[in-house]
Amino acid sequence: MELMEGLLTRRSIRRYQDKKIEKSVLEEIIKAAQFSPTAHNKQPWEFLIIEDKEFLAELRHIQRWTSFAKDAACVIIVCGDIEKSFNRNKEDEKWSFIDVDCAIATQSLMLAAWSKGIGSCYCGAAPMQRVVDTLRERLDLPENIRPFAIVPLGYPAETPKQPDDRYKPEKIHWGKW
Repeated sequence: MELMEGLLTRRSIRRYQDKKIEKSVLEEIIKAAQFSPTAHNKQPWEFLIIEDKEFLAELRHIQRWTSFAKDAACVIIVCGDIEKSFNRNKEDEKWSFIDVDCAIATQSLMLAAWSKGIGSCYCGAAPMQRVVDTLRERLDLPENIRPFAIVPLGYPAETPKQPDDRYKPEKIHWGKW
């Protein structure tokens, strides 16, 4: 699949075939995510692959918009190590690029999956603190690991409608607003 085709045709998939994704394919998908840019090249991401059907079924009780994950081949929890991210924590300034870095990696992961015929759907964890805390507890995550996204993956059992056109020239500003 050409890159532009993947960018323009990837859609959220919420219905999956009952088909396992090979470990080598999952590793390739995560490899692509790990080539994503990060602030100061800190690469603070971590990826937790969960194939356990019992966990996938109970995930909807942790993050309510993941009820369809029960039918996925797996979910990948994209996490960030807050101790490794580019951040500032001083009395007059506090910020972190952890969520930005994880968002870019998540997009790369989803596009890499799509290039292999695997559907995905972005489901947020951060910034929903209850979801973050519950995932930390349920998955025994260290305190420095922040779950950012829950990404169900599977071979599509649906073909979502492509939008007519999302290109909006009026949203492009040249040199000034």
